[in-house]
Amino acid sequence: MADIVIQLLPDVLAALLYAALGFHFWNTRWREGDTQCVACPMQHWERAAIAAALLVHAAGLYGALFSDDGMRFSFGLALSLMLWLAVLIYWLESFMARMEGMQPMVLPLAAACTVLPAVFPNAHQVAHAGATGFKLHFLAAMLAYSLLTLSALHAVFMGFTENALHKRTLKRSLASLPPLLAMETLLFRMLTLGFVLLTLTVGSGVLFSEALFGKPLSLDHKTIFAIASWAIFATLLIGRHAWGWRGRRALRWTLAGFLLLVLAYVGSRFVAEVVLGRL
Repeated sequence: MADIVIQLLPDVLAALLYAALGFHFWNTRWREGDTQCVACPMQHWERAAIAAALLVHAAGLYGALFSDDGMRFSFGLALSLMLWLAVLIYWLESFMARMEGMQPMVLPLAAACTVLPAVFPNAHQVAHAGATGFKLHFLAAMLAYSLLTLSALHAVFMGFTENALHKRTLKRSLASLPPLLAMETLLFRMLTLGFVLLTLTVGSGVLFSEALFGKPLSLDHKTIFAIASWAIFATLLIGRHAWGWRGRRALRWTLAGFLLLVLAYVGSRFVAEVVLGRL
């Protein structure tokens, strides 16, 4: 019992830190009131606190992913890792752009996903986890999922912001976000990098399936959803450069591609582990 408590301690502590920071940024940047400062840049202690939460979360993830028996994985660990990478990317981006208005959105999500491995503890042993090729495939996949998760979150809030601008009902929470054009530039920067990593993930899975996973490629629902998601993001980026796609059209394509990407792994693992009870 004591070992389980010690193992879960980093996840619980990281979730509490994320939740407290999310409340802080909501209270200081989003909450309606005369004492709040929409234009206040991120303070040094705020960056340090997010960095501390990231380190604690990383320690919990490492302990959950790797053991003496090898590497373990589950849909809960996938979401936890994706949100860790998302918070890290926002933290790094905050050194170059005003990102404090986005923190009340991403930090509560990170707090919720951090505790998922404790709520759904079933994890399957990953075969071939010691192979260098698999490690590179896994790293590319997680980075791609994280970047495209951030892109989807960006798309949602860009849609809210654009709608509020048209209706002239821009509240403090939306006014604290970066300018719409800056958010759009960041969106396509993340989409481009995420698409490159997704290409590496899908390409390595298709071309080297037997070497990575010990079996030939099979066209199951996971593979089909991943390829369909790749095709949607490819079409979106081509449309952006060839025809200047932006606004609601770009947001719809982003969300459609992200939904298929989630179904490709997280959705299938959720059904297998939680609904069907299989590892």
